[in-house]
Amino acid sequence: MNRKEATQQILDAKFAKGLTWGEIAKESEHSESWVVTALLGQATMTRNEADKMGKFLELDEQVVQALTQIPHRGDVIDMPPTDPGLYRLYEMLLVYGPTIRELVLEKLGEGIMSAIDFQFDVQKQEDPNGDRIILTMNGKFLPYRKW
Repeated sequence: MNRKEATQQILDAKFAKGLTWGEIAKESEHSESWVVTALLGQATMTRNEADKMGKFLELDEQVVQALTQIPHRGDVIDMPPTDPGLYRLYEMLLVYGPTIRELVLEKLGEGIMSAIDFQFDVQKQEDPNGDRIILTMNGKFLPYRKW
């Protein structure tokens, strides 16, 4: 079974059980954002982690095994994305990406933010004018090196 097929079965199990991602993540020792990333096929679980999720979600052995396979990262969406939520993130990068880059260069020097030594979080902030979304990205700074 490939990772995309496994992801669909995981989403089906989540829906059938009426679970939230937060409830699923509580069965793990990892953050909600990492657990969702792994269950959507973009991170690798150990066999023990996959077994735990498999038991909780009542997944087939093939799905559990797929969770332990190293994924081909970044191939789950076409670019530019067509889903409105994903497109808005893409649009934010198009509009604010150059500013973020300039500020990183000025504050830290020539380098990039790691997507490997990286964490992110999604929070809801209630607001009387409409709820707000808080996205936090925290990645290690990787300076370009000379050799």
